[in-house]
Amino acid sequence: MQPSCLFLFWAYLFSLTFPSLSRPVSPPTNITLYGDAFFGNNGICLTQETTCHPSSSPSHIGRALYVYPVRFTGDNASFACVFSFSIVPNPICPFGDGIVFFVASRPDSFSFFNGYMGLPQLDDDLNSQDSSFFAVEFDTSFNPSLGDINGNHIGVDVNSVVSLASVDVLSKGFDLKSGKQITAWIEYGDSAKLVQIWLSYSSIKPPSPLLVAQIDLAKQFKEYMHVGFSASNGLGSSMHVVDHWQFKTFTTSIELGYCFMCFPEDSSNLKGPKTGLKIGNMWVLLGSLVASVVVIVAVPVLCFVVVRKERSVGRRRRREESMVEMTNVPKRWSLAEIKSATLGFHRNRIVGEGASAVVYRGSVPSGGAIAVKRFDQSNRKSFTRNPFTTEFAAMASCLKHKNLVQLQGWCCEGNELVLVYEFLANGSLDRLLHRNPDSSTFLSWSLRLKVVLGVASALTFLHEECQRQIIHRDVKSCNIMLDDEFNAKLGDFGLAEVYEHNSGSREATIPAGTIGYLAPEYVYCGVPTVKTDVYSFGVVVLEVATGKRPVDDNKTVLVDWIWDLWAQRKLLEAADWRLSGRYNVSEMERVLVVGLCCVHPNHEKRPTMREAARVLRGEAALPVLPLTRPTVRIRSNLCRDSEDILNLGGENSPVCDDAGWLTPRSHFSKV
Repeated sequence: MQPSCLFLFWAYLFSLTFPSLSRPVSPPTNITLYGDAFFGNNGICLTQETTCHPSSSPSHIGRALYVYPVRFTGDNASFACVFSFSIVPNPICPFGDGIVFFVASRPDSFSFFNGYMGLPQLDDDLNSQDSSFFAVEFDTSFNPSLGDINGNHIGVDVNSVVSLASVDVLSKGFDLKSGKQITAWIEYGDSAKLVQIWLSYSSIKPPSPLLVAQIDLAKQFKEYMHVGFSASNGLGSSMHVVDHWQFKTFTTSIELGYCFMCFPEDSSNLKGPKTGLKIGNMWVLLGSLVASVVVIVAVPVLCFVVVRKERSVGRRRRREESMVEMTNVPKRWSLAEIKSATLGFHRNRIVGEGASAVVYRGSVPSGGAIAVKRFDQSNRKSFTRNPFTTEFAAMASCLKHKNLVQLQGWCCEGNELVLVYEFLANGSLDRLLHRNPDSSTFLSWSLRLKVVLGVASALTFLHEECQRQIIHRDVKSCNIMLDDEFNAKLGDFGLAEVYEHNSGSREATIPAGTIGYLAPEYVYCGVPTVKTDVYSFGVVVLEVATGKRPVDDNKTVLVDWIWDLWAQRKLLEAADWRLSGRYNVSEMERVLVVGLCCVHPNHEKRPTMREAARVLRGEAALPVLPLTRPTVRIRSNLCRDSEDILNLGGENSPVCDDAGWLTPRSHFSKV
């Protein structure tokens, strides 16, 4: 008989025999409740089960706040929060609105009307410049007018009930409406400006976050903020219960928390406190005698059950860990692990260098290889367009596709910002096309066609199939990597833009990218769209077919040269001479025509990536191109004289000095 088992079982029986002694004597003093919230024996109950009839009664909303405001030192808004919650449904009513964790400067600005989980209904509700809030919503209602993706999602809100980022948790294996206890971890790192959210049905924190959002909360937080929870039932009826909560600010290392000790009870106790029953001395004595007999008989059985359960949990945990390894889920690496893999960022391990990062080849203990992308530390000074945060936020969101370079992990420690990717043995397409002295890895025509189709598949996913539309903005041959089977994988999302689908108009920006790959309207208007990616893809297609760079050493522009051959009916003369005619003529013609169609000066005439892929696979007819390169007029947003009209396709005219460096002069001219 194990003493620990005896103690646990006796404590359980004691709680059943003397329930009034096993419960907390008084509710915690460090939590303040508002509205319908109350202290139950299983935790903080933010709402109660109600009738299913619509009402605007304040009793449908409840909030719980830590009684003291939390100080965020200086400009550092970093914090960590972990809590367990459950949303218990009413079987005869619709679900309530959900529950939110929030950090607010003025909690009195929150709404007490139904809906919105107690958050302000509109930005106007924050009627003072001193008011702001950050919230993570666990939403169980579907309201399209608020941009909800469904009725079972997590969203990140800043000063508005319309989420900046959200994720469908059902697709990730979680159901907020199941009534099960769920543990959530919410962390914000001020250095990387990233909010990360994890979920689990157990107390074990998963290796990768469920949702990652890039936000600068230091600009939103005041010196003192309030932290807590809010929930509402709206037109439904659910119990929203928080039974464990810890909050910590990284800068002060002060841990704030409220933890409940819970014992098995009738679930009806969640609705409010019960009146205790008086028990006579004889019944107390009899209960103690029965409990003692049960202990003697049942403890061995209980210990056996406990041991078996522990072994079962251990086996399940090992299966989960092995599943994580098999699916290659991104995880957080320590700086010590990164340095060990790269021999302290040794120069002999460098396999690539760019404007914002250096890539090292690393080795892991299992014998595999990784690519370690170490970002320039100076980029930490500007978080508006930090390549690390942009790339990490894009890659961690939803980018799991066979033709995208897979993120395996990240490291934000000290002054280091590092992303860990799979290592691709054959390097970049640029190296094999233009800098390859080894004829044994010369790209045959079949491999080139395979590469083009792979990149088309990746861009179709980004533009149409991802939860949010992603515009890469830097599609080029050196950002296309090849694995050991020459499968193409698009990488380097440091310039990527993430949008909601059908998000409408977009603001003009300073164009970013590489000379020769930039779409003309993007250069002069500064507005990235899916069609600007299509243009860059078209340049890559022509580059693969011809073996020529977008702009060669003689300043010849590849796109111009191909258009001239098309006008002379000599298109096949553009085929790479190194292929020595070893290609299918109809396939070569199809690839060149698709490339020209994608670089059409008029973006409206370019195909979508899905349409281009279908033509490349021979599933659709070749597009009809004009006999000569067309002329298109574009109004510039970036030139000094915003009324200048730019004519694409003209000759012998000066170009706008403000944008000319971004693309060869032979592309554009003024009228």
